[in-house]
Amino acid sequence: MLTVIIECQDHEPELAQTLAALVAGAVEGLVSDVVVLDHGSSDGTSQVADAAGCRFHSQWDIEDILRSARGEWLLLVEPGARPQAGWIDEIAEYVSLNKVPARFTASRGYRRPLLQRIGRSTPPLELGLLLSKHQAISVARSGMRLAEFAKGQKGRRLSSELIPSWVARAAR
Repeated sequence: MLTVIIECQDHEPELAQTLAALVAGAVEGLVSDVVVLDHGSSDGTSQVADAAGCRFHSQWDIEDILRSARGEWLLLVEPGARPQAGWIDEIAEYVSLNKVPARFTASRGYRRPLLQRIGRSTPPLELGLLLSKHQAISVARSGMRLAEFAKGQKGRRLSSELIPSWVARAAR
């Protein structure tokens, strides 16, 4: 089972897109719960999370959130990111056979223009991060943001593609 954790602030439309993409994982029994960590949104982020059945927190301690996660594996993604076809089966197989973190492959259909890619570092969660709950708890510190879990994590590359969150933000 997998717990998806999303950290956001005023990302109502992007959150809705990500949650819609995760529905298939919940139906297949892979996604056990989704946790939305909010930084004081003034839009409808909380209503979107509530309508989708997510646990919504506007004040939290990351260590408590991790311990309360139902899944033994965590998928950290940015609001607006959408896994593409095949992700459910691949993640189910991956978590049953592996212990190291993993990331999605960037969608071939959505690449940044060449000049934007040159000299630019990739945001830590642009391709998501799949890691065990045990690994996350071992590195968690109070006040830690989700992106900090991704820093320094090598892990493996999944063959499943992810449309990065910047695509949804650019369409706004």
